[in-house]
Amino acid sequence: MQPPMSAHPDAIHSAHDHGTRAHKDIAPGEIAVGVVVGRGSEYFDFFVYGIASALVFPTVFFPFADRLTGTLYAFAIFALAFVARPFGTVLGMWLQQRWNRSVKLTVALFLLGTSTAGMAFLPGHGAIGGTAIVLLALLRILQGMALGGSWDGLPSLLALNAPKHRRGWYAMLGQLGAPVGFIVAAALFAFLIASLSPGDFYAWGWRYPFFAAFAINVVALFARLRLVVADEYQDKMGQLELEPTPVRELFHGKGRHVVIGAFAALASYAMFHIVTIFPLSWIELFTEESVSAFLVLQVFGGVLAAAGIVASGVIADRVGRARTLGGTAVAIAMYSGFAPTLLGAGGLGQDVFVLLGFLLLGLSYGQAAGAVTANFGTRYRYTGAALTADLAWLVGAAFAPLVALGLCAEFGLPYIGLYLLSGAIGTLAALGVNRALRLKS
Repeated sequence: MQPPMSAHPDAIHSAHDHGTRAHKDIAPGEIAVGVVVGRGSEYFDFFVYGIASALVFPTVFFPFADRLTGTLYAFAIFALAFVARPFGTVLGMWLQQRWNRSVKLTVALFLLGTSTAGMAFLPGHGAIGGTAIVLLALLRILQGMALGGSWDGLPSLLALNAPKHRRGWYAMLGQLGAPVGFIVAAALFAFLIASLSPGDFYAWGWRYPFFAAFAINVVALFARLRLVVADEYQDKMGQLELEPTPVRELFHGKGRHVVIGAFAALASYAMFHIVTIFPLSWIELFTEESVSAFLVLQVFGGVLAAAGIVASGVIADRVGRARTLGGTAVAIAMYSGFAPTLLGAGGLGQDVFVLLGFLLLGLSYGQAAGAVTANFGTRYRYTGAALTADLAWLVGAAFAPLVALGLCAEFGLPYIGLYLLSGAIGTLAALGVNRALRLKS
């Protein structure tokens, strides 16, 4: 017998006996499409902001500072979203418990789209002074909270619903949203910079990608809602206990695994903004290279990253996800030794730095999410996976452009190598601790 239509959508699966209802089989590929669409739209929003932080905001919002200082200010505001993200996750979990998953997702994606589009309407410092900076920081915080609140559990559902011998493959599918979002954002900025005069670009051209972000979020919202409100998905989530748990209870029972998970992905997340956002600022500030041409190069790098993510799925299913993550951390450590030389070697060296860096990023990022989330079991996996990702972004990626640019401008390029090396060491240490705990248990 079907439950009443007025029943709480998230409570249906727990209010009746699952044996009285026939469940449709959920194809992992269908879940993967939803994950890619959702993550692609979110990453597009964030990369639009990141690229603008390196190329636009120093001129529009910090004209009173020299270009380097203005860029550092912009990167400081860039980091605020990652600080706010865990708070958005906790608030989103409360909304889901109070209402349901679809309400939470609608609120989060609406907030993400409107805060991103709101940046397109912001007057510059020349029009309203310091108020423009305050509003930019506020919108960036809201952007981060929205991203945290948009956690829908689909990556965890994908991982648990995939065939055991193909989990590495299906895990990487969800990660493809990152290069897709970056490729679209970088290509759009490259087109605008190449097509417009500097005056037109800084006056109004840079605003178009932020408008586009709102439209993309509307499409992504309906694509994801189609999945999360479907009865079969609600029921499957309930069967697998993919529901919010109190944060205090999570940290009391599984706190060490949250920390291990965050540091296990550190090498990948440290690479993330070192090959995407940081080099844009370096090219703009310290070279005579064409920024639009460099963005086109990064678009090709995004394609390599996507290929690396796909390859990581094949490798992980053969050797294991943790071993794949550890092996790529070793590769990133090796890359960190000659990355400073490449970046400082002129056009060809910079091209190799970017393309090789993107490939390594794809290989590592493909298995960075959820490589150790089995530690949470089923009860804590939904909230644990979300907060682990939040902390990984905060520790590994939030301050990467700010720290890398500040250190390299003050002390030289070798410090970018040290930054990447520290991420690789963090990953290897976390994986070692995780393995030791597993052997003990």
